[in-house]
Amino acid sequence: MWSKVEKYIKKYNLLKTNELYIVALSGGADSVALLLLLYEAGCRIEAAHCNFHLRGAESDRDEAFCEELCAERNIPFHRAHFDTREYAELHKVSIEMAARELRYNWFAQLCKDVGAAGVCVAHHRDDLVETVLLNLVRGTGLRGLCGIQPRNNHILRPLLCVSRAEIEDFFAKRGQKYVTDSTNLEADVQRNKIRLQVLPLLRELNPAVSENIQRMAENVGEAQEVLDAVVGEYKKSNILELSELEKFGSSEYIIFEWLKNYGFNGTQVRQIMDADCGGIVGSAMGYEVLKDRSRLIVEAVSKPSKRNIIPEEGTYRLDENSTLKVRKCAVYVSKEPHIATLDASKVLFPLTVRRVEEGDWMIPYGMKGRKLLSDLMTDRKMNVFEKRRQLVVVDAQGVVVWLVGLRVDARMAVSDTTQEVLELQL
Repeated sequence: MWSKVEKYIKKYNLLKTNELYIVALSGGADSVALLLLLYEAGCRIEAAHCNFHLRGAESDRDEAFCEELCAERNIPFHRAHFDTREYAELHKVSIEMAARELRYNWFAQLCKDVGAAGVCVAHHRDDLVETVLLNLVRGTGLRGLCGIQPRNNHILRPLLCVSRAEIEDFFAKRGQKYVTDSTNLEADVQRNKIRLQVLPLLRELNPAVSENIQRMAENVGEAQEVLDAVVGEYKKSNILELSELEKFGSSEYIIFEWLKNYGFNGTQVRQIMDADCGGIVGSAMGYEVLKDRSRLIVEAVSKPSKRNIIPEEGTYRLDENSTLKVRKCAVYVSKEPHIATLDASKVLFPLTVRRVEEGDWMIPYGMKGRKLLSDLMTDRKMNVFEKRRQLVVVDAQGVVVWLVGLRVDARMAVSDTTQEVLELQL
């Protein structure tokens, strides 16, 4: 069996010579086989055992067995005790999820403490097959069809290439003892029902069903890597040009993977794709999606509008990213969008810097009549997010003296009679 496992390790580059690895040791057949295989192959290993105190004396029996197994071979042994039920109640999660979180959080910390390159866990082919079938039952995309991966960050799975039957044969030939978790024999949870009831029926249809599912999962995994590379390029931006996705034939998968990072699920993605353009078409986890013409834009939900009062000349911090400098100076006309030059004699303090509000209007410089700011922004083809962020400067008379970065009001503009300029620099 080691020959088979060794090829699998090399194929996925799981272990490196002279690096230290933690072996997650429960005392069950799978983890004991993993420990012995790596130990006998000369790998640098230490063992880690979790006592979740869920099965009374049986939990303590497992710990004692693991400690003795390691002591006989002079393998360093680490243990951790958890009040799993209390953790589950405190964090409002299932017992299974609590045990998983406690286990993997401790493994990560243990790796840092002892300088280990990773944690080897004893998932085998049957575990992979069960996971794929569970994901199918629950509903899954491509990633769920990959099942369990050989590597997930620092978690390594060298036994995914062998079956439970091969592991049992491994023990039968050498007479090695291991412990049995009695809860694994009860068909009272979904995974155990798959293991004890569904898979035996599938093997009646095709004895090679496990090998076929594993091969399918590996093929899907390779395809997933290609897709991840493609999607990764799009994830670098918060804007997705829908026209670019036409070359892929179907865009739903890429849109889903792109939006998943912002907390959107599959149902929301389908609703977003079906929605009309021109407005906010979805929200999740503090983000909103705008469907604007031929593109999707994601932004954090806008914070409540803040008003900044500018009582006199000076430099004012508007937020963590911007300041407004206000000063009087000699007459000139700015051509820079971030600087407004106004007739100082016509602008009354205090000024207010705020976002555009419904009904705001001005007489844009170069025009004679008044115009709603909403129409001005539409004329410039600004999207909903841009309109929502747009700032104005209003003087004490309520006049919008500057649509920031875009226009000044004609009534306040520098003219032939201007003697002093009020300069606003954002």
